[in-house]
Amino acid sequence: MIFSDIIYQVYQTTVSTFTDVLPIVAILFGFQFAVIRKPMPNLGRVIMGFFWVLIGLSLFLIGLEWALFPIGKLMAQQLTDPVFLAGDNLEAIANLTWSDYYWVYLFAFLIGFATTIAEPSLIAVAIKANEVSGGAIGVWGLRLSVALGVAVGISLGCYRIVVGDPIHYYIMAGYVIVIGQTMIAPKLIIPLAYDSGGVTTSTVTVPLVAALGLGLAGTVPGRNPLIDGFGLIAFASLFPIISVMAYAQISESLSKRAQKKSQQHT
Repeated sequence: MIFSDIIYQVYQTTVSTFTDVLPIVAILFGFQFAVIRKPMPNLGRVIMGFFWVLIGLSLFLIGLEWALFPIGKLMAQQLTDPVFLAGDNLEAIANLTWSDYYWVYLFAFLIGFATTIAEPSLIAVAIKANEVSGGAIGVWGLRLSVALGVAVGISLGCYRIVVGDPIHYYIMAGYVIVIGQTMIAPKLIIPLAYDSGGVTTSTVTVPLVAALGLGLAGTVPGRNPLIDGFGLIAFASLFPIISVMAYAQISESLSKRAQKKSQQHT
């Protein structure tokens, strides 16, 4: 890619992003001046903030297009290459089963865990939850439990793509578990658990997960990227709800056990 192409793509992306952000700006300023009827406080800082938002979103979208999407797709193609899975054994290549794709499941688990730990929205939610709860909800405890849920969910989603199972069976079973946990989990954690499922589908996790699913569905024999390639993000949203409530239930159980032991000793 030559320098002029780079400049043109940056320009195109910036103009497109400005068009997308413009309705938000119109609504905010419209309500401020037409409904609230007061001047915008710190107008200069607000305008500068929107400018940096525009630049940041544009660069982020370019980064997705040039780096994250190609990396996710390339890794899926390499990990599902029959030669990588079975070597030069033609008979083994012809008889590949779901268990032969264990490197895919491991990669999905690790990439799901790593991207969730680095997710800015999750970090923000964890910090606020820790502040509001007075330290009862640990920042790292919440982040690790959400990351573990995403990792397991994406791994299971990759298994679904490999075997070709209908996605709705997995989602229905997952929500049956969520409903059951909601009835018995500590009330403090339930709203946070549901929110944790949403914050995982954000800037870092979604691009890699989507690229991984499309790349996997495009390389596994008999799979259709349009039918099988999507759905990993649903797993990444559902399983953190389960893992966060499980984290709270385990923590509550350990706390009660510790209290019983202390009472017995006294």
